[in-house]
Amino acid sequence: MSTITVNNLKNPRALAILAAFIVAVVGIGALIGTQTAPGLWYAGLEKPPFNPPNWVFGPVWFTLYVMIAIAGWRTVMTEGFSAAMGLWIAQMLLNWAWSPTFFGAENLWLALAVIIPMLATILAFIVNRWPRDRLSALLFIPYAAWVSFATILNLSLALLN
Repeated sequence: MSTITVNNLKNPRALAILAAFIVAVVGIGALIGTQTAPGLWYAGLEKPPFNPPNWVFGPVWFTLYVMIAIAGWRTVMTEGFSAAMGLWIAQMLLNWAWSPTFFGAENLWLALAVIIPMLATILAFIVNRWPRDRLSALLFIPYAAWVSFATILNLSLALLN
């Protein structure tokens, strides 16, 4: 299990690192989201009946990004730049690549080729963290569920269009 204790959380250095993780993950995600917001192209796509309204995505991703940041922070604090942190970085890079691929390049099939390894990396992170830091693994479960849904949605959109 995790070696993070309440005393570690009170450490100003640890809190600064947590703040940096949250600012970086949420900030970069928000920047990418504003630069690749759904436009006329997306509005014109044929959508499956389970496609959520656009307003859902912002609050969901904000919440997930905070949880992703906390899991990354916990991982770097307990294991440094380890295999687990490599998985965390890989899923984050794939995450940040998806919107520019889907909305920016308007390429549904290429976006699917990004989101599938992203989901695999998220699941690998959960498996890696489960015995070492259960909370970090649990923080990634809603993320895995959302990306699973997004993968199905991406595939459906690609097939319909």
